[in-house]
Amino acid sequence: MATSSSSCNWVYDVFPSFSGEDVRKTFLSHLQLVLDRKLITSFKDNEIERSQSIAPELVQGIKDSRIAIVIFSKNYASSSWCLNELLEIVSCKEDKGQLVIPVFYALDPTHVRKQTGDFGMAFERTCLNKTEDEKNLWRVALTHVANILGYHSAQWNNEAKMIEEIANDVLCKLNLAPSKDFDDFVGLEVHLKDMSFLLCLDSKEVRMVGIWGPSGIGKTTIARALFARLSRHFQCSVYIDRAFVSKSMASYSRANPDDYNMKLHLQETFLSTILGKQNIKIDHLGALGERLKHQKVLLFIDDLDQQVVLNALAGQIQWFGSGSRIIVVTNDKHLLISHGIENIYQVCLPSKELALEMLCRYAFRQNTPPDGFKKLAVEVVRHAGILPLGLNVLGSYLRGRNKRYWMDMLPRLRKGLDGKIQKALRVGYDGLDNKKDEAIFRHIACLFNFEKVNDIRLLLADSDLNFNIGLENLVDKSLVNVRSNIVEMHCLLQEMGREIVRAQSNEAGEREFLMDTEEICDVLDDNIGTKKMLGISLDVDEIDHELNVHEKAFQGMRNLRFLNIYTKALMSGQKIRLHLPENFDYLPPKLKLLCWDKYPMRCLPSSFRPENLVKLKMQESELEKLWEGVGSLTCLKDMDLEKSKNLKEIPDLSMATNLKTLNLKYCSSLVKISSSIQNLNKLTKLNMEGCINLETLPAGINLKSLHRLDLRGCSRLRMFPDISNNISVLFLDKTSIEEFPSNLHLKKLFDLSMQQMNSEKLWEGVQPLTCLMKMLSPPLAKNFNTLYLSDIPSLVELPCGIQNLKKLMELSIRRCKNLESLPTGANFKYLDYLDLSGCSKLRSFPDISSTISCLCLNRTGIEEVPSWIENFVRLTYLTMLECNKLKYVSLNIFKLKHLDKADFSDCGTLTEVSWCNKTISVAAATADNIQPKLLVSEASSSLCVQKSVVRFINCFKLDQEALLQQEPVFKSLILGGEEVPAYFNHRATGNSLVIPLVPTSISLDFLGFRACALVDVKAMSMPGRVDIQVSCRFRGSLKNHFDSADHSHSLVAFHKASHLLIFDCRFALNNDSNPLNYAHMDITFHLTSDSVSKINACGIRFSEGVSPQKHLNGPSSIVHVCEADESKLDNDRRHAHETEHGEECGDSNVETVVSRKRIKIL
Repeated sequence: MATSSSSCNWVYDVFPSFSGEDVRKTFLSHLQLVLDRKLITSFKDNEIERSQSIAPELVQGIKDSRIAIVIFSKNYASSSWCLNELLEIVSCKEDKGQLVIPVFYALDPTHVRKQTGDFGMAFERTCLNKTEDEKNLWRVALTHVANILGYHSAQWNNEAKMIEEIANDVLCKLNLAPSKDFDDFVGLEVHLKDMSFLLCLDSKEVRMVGIWGPSGIGKTTIARALFARLSRHFQCSVYIDRAFVSKSMASYSRANPDDYNMKLHLQETFLSTILGKQNIKIDHLGALGERLKHQKVLLFIDDLDQQVVLNALAGQIQWFGSGSRIIVVTNDKHLLISHGIENIYQVCLPSKELALEMLCRYAFRQNTPPDGFKKLAVEVVRHAGILPLGLNVLGSYLRGRNKRYWMDMLPRLRKGLDGKIQKALRVGYDGLDNKKDEAIFRHIACLFNFEKVNDIRLLLADSDLNFNIGLENLVDKSLVNVRSNIVEMHCLLQEMGREIVRAQSNEAGEREFLMDTEEICDVLDDNIGTKKMLGISLDVDEIDHELNVHEKAFQGMRNLRFLNIYTKALMSGQKIRLHLPENFDYLPPKLKLLCWDKYPMRCLPSSFRPENLVKLKMQESELEKLWEGVGSLTCLKDMDLEKSKNLKEIPDLSMATNLKTLNLKYCSSLVKISSSIQNLNKLTKLNMEGCINLETLPAGINLKSLHRLDLRGCSRLRMFPDISNNISVLFLDKTSIEEFPSNLHLKKLFDLSMQQMNSEKLWEGVQPLTCLMKMLSPPLAKNFNTLYLSDIPSLVELPCGIQNLKKLMELSIRRCKNLESLPTGANFKYLDYLDLSGCSKLRSFPDISSTISCLCLNRTGIEEVPSWIENFVRLTYLTMLECNKLKYVSLNIFKLKHLDKADFSDCGTLTEVSWCNKTISVAAATADNIQPKLLVSEASSSLCVQKSVVRFINCFKLDQEALLQQEPVFKSLILGGEEVPAYFNHRATGNSLVIPLVPTSISLDFLGFRACALVDVKAMSMPGRVDIQVSCRFRGSLKNHFDSADHSHSLVAFHKASHLLIFDCRFALNNDSNPLNYAHMDITFHLTSDSVSKINACGIRFSEGVSPQKHLNGPSSIVHVCEADESKLDNDRRHAHETEHGEECGDSNVETVVSRKRIKIL
């Protein structure tokens, strides 16, 4: 009598029995990979040496396994080892209730049942010299197992799908089919796979792992799903959450977890739960380890925020038996680190695509939005901040609601958080240890989200908040992230922080921070600000009426430290609705941050004292000057007056001894700057780009601290600035500088730009770059990596000295119309970017580096793109617009696996595009990973070739048909043209076409074809992006249909022309268990982002030797006839549809005859 399987302590989920020579490196390896991915534990024999008798470890492995998968293959019966395994499996099936799944791999099940065919012959050979009893036992076992319902590989045309089905079957038999509770959490399997890697389940060690992330991100969902998958592998398993701890503490009179007796009580409750016994009592904390040290334990501790609880329940790994796993779920990273947990899994936000799918699962019970709901769903996802909790709450709330309700709901979402979401997020904030950390959180939420860490540190420097420690605590508790020195707070956490501030008072002027436009307008208009206010952040674009600020609006805010009045519409000419009175004369003296875009006054209030200012930013202001006299500016670090076009002078900065950056960009009224700049011994960046009236710079600008100087566009500046040799970045474009100082040695310079410097005196001489090369001579040039020059008419060839720039990474020499050649033998090993555009006399393709990734050769005189371009292995971008002498392009560019875009538009003389080896036929040249596989199975769908966007617009001499016949690997091809080429054997006018099919079940996973859309962009006023969406519907004769997910593609179109956009499409086919029978395929092209353009015609071509009819009909070779009554087609399609297939297509097996009543497909 079989023992109940549920009462056995199974070590493994699966034991595979197989013939190694048949399946170990093929089918079995793929099966093991899928089982591992689904956290199904299988016995691995690690290639135990086979002999006549079965090894003891294999016998034990079979006994310890819940399920046996027997993979019958050609040579299975050739091994007495395999047959003896089978006997043991049958015995475990009968005695222990073990489950058995047979798989017949490339083998007829009948041959196994009856021991016939090749399988039977192999069996007879194995039976030689065996006793009749042995042979009979084997025969009975083979027959018994072969009669169990299993999997026959001949019935599957897709091995990957069969393996997936076997794995799902195992999950069901283990009662581990994915719970419906987790269906809507898109991406869960990826999390479980990553966690499985961290848990290292094969290891015998005791391991602690943390799951860390902010509230609402899905930590508990992941933990619950993981617990459901893993608990069967452990002798003892328990899931402890906050409710467990709270209940345990509530039942104890002194609910203080630091109390020794409280810890004992926690351990007693824990032991009673995990061991399934009531009222266990212990007298010391070490007793827990004594009870569990021989047990393989799975312990989850979720929503943990107290270190003492963790110490009480999992204080030491020695408390638990070999193979135990302790998983701690928390939003406090420091709690994990302080407990010595090094393996930490950080749960990150899903992508926007996954978030949209997640919302749709909650709201619509499907993966995509219904028609008409996509924009609304995307907006809801944005307001949920792609946070899984937000998606769950909002999706569940909106389930079953109509479109009008969704539209009415959006304004409410914009105004504030849902209560459930706020309650969940508030847990992290309430768990902060002190008021200072809470204050830092509110500062970031209201003022400093997405600001630089160093900037925030400076602004809070003299407060008592201890920013460095506080920020670290916020990061540990997942309340903020720091990436690339930028503080990032999730938008829902930011909104929660702002809600906390709003709750401080019903009166806006009584709160520490103001961010809401209406409330700020009321405070400034009615003069109701108070000393409690610390900061204001106002987006003036949101002001919907004329705001006249009260003349004493800021007098009540004497403690105001941060004032940020900003607009996103700089340089737009948009009128600002905020107005100051003429007698406005007060700003708070404690201001550390003063940012006021488009400040409307000519000067700051005369009473203002800027001694506390750290940052002053007043872009596009009406300022003519800041203030009179010498201010105490020792705190000032950053001054930005960009685009203040009326600014005539800057103040005396003698006291600004800590100033690091000074931005006077486009202050076009500035004629000179104060000599006090020489006292700025900490100034590192000075930007005076676009100061068109600037004539001179102070003699003392040679500050040792200054490393970046930008003088671009200072067109009246004639003298080379007196700068320090420590300068590393120097921009002199469009200046009128006439000569280089002879004694200038810029030993730290690595970035120099001198474009459009039109002074004839500067570039005179036989070799105009001689002075420049002296300035950059070795060893001074050892770190130099960027050189931008342009418009040097006397430059005929580059000097050999340029090769001294060994680490040159970017070289731009534009519009040097007489440049004929580059140095021979040059090899810039680090060169990444090369731009020679406008060098019209340059005939040869540049060969100075093979490391270039971006190559710009527009309007050059280059005559061909040579075959050796394949040596440019890093090339991603190549542009050769308007190269009027270009005749030949080698298609070896398609051998460049990183190439993303190549543009040869407006090359009017281009005639030939071909492969370099003319002796190889086109078919042979494209066969090796060049011809794309458009009809593929899911198993091979991950194998793809890097493809490129290629443009040949207005290349009128280029044979487009010949180019298309070669079918190189391109992601998209853009040509000029007025009609769809005949290469596309299914064509139609308008934006849609219908292709008749023989009604049949589709068994492939994907259908692919090359598509062509003739896009008319003549109405476009300027070049722009055009987005095309292709939809594919398969229709059955019974009015049933299946819509595959849409395919989208984009192009940048030139105006006043028609474009042929050619690209590959790939559609997932119906994979239901009862697939539809399809009679027609409808393909429709839509323009999704442009209303002035239209699609005049379209076409598709299935890959050579492939037609949808041939591949969708299954294995039958019978000739099929499909009737299509034109009267049943849509009226607009009936006149437009055209299906052609001529001899030039090279498919002699497919013939299409078009008649009035019938379309015949052979």
